[in-house]
Amino acid sequence: MSRIRAKNTKLENNFLKELSSVSHNAGYRYRKHYLGIIGKPDIAFPNKKLAVFIDGCFWHGCKLHSRVPLSNISYWKTKLERNCARDKEINRKIKKMGWRVIRIWEHEAKGMPDKVIAKVMHALRS
Repeated sequence: MSRIRAKNTKLENNFLKELSSVSHNAGYRYRKHYLGIIGKPDIAFPNKKLAVFIDGCFWHGCKLHSRVPLSNISYWKTKLERNCARDKEINRKIKKMGWRVIRIWEHEAKGMPDKVIAKVMHALRS
């Protein structure tokens, strides 16, 4: 578990490459792991008050792909439930600060990056 990275993952970097070309051409600038708000979103557009989180399917309880490991079940079940509860609390606090939140599943960023980028760009324009 110590080798699992929390930031600058391959998935995140690949997604940011695709997003940056589209967003920069449209005049939007983002910050990675923005410390200006709670939760340190993976991508933040401070001028537009938009926070984007890329959530791993396993760690954040994706309904399609998440599963509890077969060993040490009680630990993992509690751990994964806490992660989901923390995500909801962070969303609530960020929204209370006037920000909008987009949560992207790992499988969406991998399989449908164009669709997800379109979702982010739509949020930036509105």
